Amino acid sequence: MNTSSLPRPAGAGHLKELAERLWEAVAALDEHAATELVVRTLDEGISAESVLLDVIAVVQGRVGEEWAGNRLSVAQEHAATAINDRAVTAVGLHPSARTAVTRGRITVACVDGEWHALPARLLAEVLKLRGWRVDYLGAQVPTPHLISHLHNTRADAVALSSSIATRLPTAHAVITACQAVGVPVIVGGAAFGPEGRYARLLGADAWAPDARAAAERLISSPLPLPLPDHQQFDDLPHLADQEYTMVTRTGATLVQTVFAALQDSFPAMRDYDDAQRERTAEDLAHIVEFLSTALYLDDDELFTWFTTWTARILQARGVPAHSLLPALDLLARELKDFPRAVRMLAAANHILTAHIPTAAGNAV
Repeated sequence: MNTSSLPRPAGAGHLKELAERLWEAVAALDEHAATELVVRTLDEGISAESVLLDVIAVVQGRVGEEWAGNRLSVAQEHAATAINDRAVTAVGLHPSARTAVTRGRITVACVDGEWHALPARLLAEVLKLRGWRVDYLGAQVPTPHLISHLHNTRADAVALSSSIATRLPTAHAVITACQAVGVPVIVGGAAFGPEGRYARLLGADAWAPDARAAAERLISSPLPLPLPDHQQFDDLPHLADQEYTMVTRTGATLVQTVFAALQDSFPAMRDYDDAQRERTAEDLAHIVEFLSTALYLDDDELFTWFTTWTARILQARGVPAHSLLPALDLLARELKDFPRAVRMLAAANHILTAHIPTAAGNAV
């Protein structure tokens, strides 16, 4: 056998250098340089899986970090992600990535409402390299369409991806629906929390922290067959208090009420221009959405994590993080009849008060 044509392992230092070079191309929004680098790396014998996970995925992680630090605009972040997506295509089309199907069939999809498709696509490509037949359905897959696909294809498993925690109630419904038709579900993505804590809570059959781990888990043993007659709300008995339902239903009204009252609680807002007021309304909507999700999961830490993350994002954009405090106070006033919501808002308020500066500043 001619071993010179086989993919060769690459040292960590070399992969780091390749990731840095790809980052330079992506940051410059140079699609041709990015794809040429990927193809040349594959031609040199570096494995397709390593290029996907140790180079492209690393660069995509940096794209997110640069956006969070206000060093990339939203438009630049989208353009960079699109270039990384085309780099993945270049890997998939390379001769070294052509593998025979030697295993079963897996459907890879994003939760309905989840637009961050690159993690799922990376997993789909890795599973193909590992010998699976993969149906990659992409971003924002409506649950009825996913279930119809499973009926038509008789997939052995579903790999479900979500990056944003507010999609978790939908993810729960998808997991339960897949299991109801006899298909086990492995989940992954940042939405499912540290060590997959929400994957277990929502009844997923397996969780993996990344694409490589997911591939190894699926190869090691078949996922367990779902239990019959499992009901979605059996996992979350706290939902009986209806707090999640009520906050979700009144979310738009809550945002409008708090927005109107903020001008008195945070006088700097009176000088906001139209764009600043629009961003403030968007921030309030995100806060209410994350509060609703935390109520769904009954997890205070999710909401406190989100509010501290939001504070860092605001500070990176020159907005005083303490502007969040009056919004939390106003929400607590509006939700005074909802004990779990008040508890979560108080916890977030306490952490923010302890960790953010209180000096007045000008909003941007």
